[in-house]
Amino acid sequence: MLSSETLPRPEALIFDMDGTLFETDTLLKGVHDRIFATLRAEGLYMQPTPPVEKLLACLGMLLADIWRIVMPDGSEAAQRRADELMLRYEIEGLENGEGRLYPHVAETLRELKAQGFKLFVASNGLELYVKEVARFRGIAPLFDGLYSAGEYGTASKVHLVERLLRDHGVQSAWMVGDRSSDVEAGKKNGLQVVGCAYAAYGRQEELSGSDALITDFRQLLEMTRQP
Repeated sequence: MLSSETLPRPEALIFDMDGTLFETDTLLKGVHDRIFATLRAEGLYMQPTPPVEKLLACLGMLLADIWRIVMPDGSEAAQRRADELMLRYEIEGLENGEGRLYPHVAETLRELKAQGFKLFVASNGLELYVKEVARFRGIAPLFDGLYSAGEYGTASKVHLVERLLRDHGVQSAWMVGDRSSDVEAGKKNGLQVVGCAYAAYGRQEELSGSDALITDFRQLLEMTRQP
């Protein structure tokens, strides 16, 4: 599909966070090195640091699944400790000004809000991480809800989006994201899906099944202005 594909005008837009709104590698590359340096210092993981690309390729997954892929030879204790360190170092990085939104995200969200759309985030990340990214990057006030698997304990994004729709009585929405989990969450909840083809973390085939693709975040404004 092309970005010019006409989709029914929605009541709300639901965004993934990593790889959709937030250019996660601008924060995560430094975090990744710190995690494994600490694990080695604590004697929990003595193997070489896995390539950061391995971690970036897992963005959008639940944390338990991420560490099984990034360090399959690590103990359960090492994987749980990595969870703790990842959140701590991500928040410290955000506090230090690290990490940025994709180009044109903030101004586009403001314009969508001005047009009267309800805006939400649905992420498989931890609650504090999702809320702090939005807060530190100045976009938190634009959202009607910031939903995360960490806060609601959902086993898949399908269930997270289902809860979001139910909580807010949303009847029509676009699911906007860069991973197959976003496509699945949208489709299984009867939503139109806009695939973000500008993200570098996933493979293009993950967006198969999207109703439209965008290569620039501003294209959402063109799509929503269509009659």
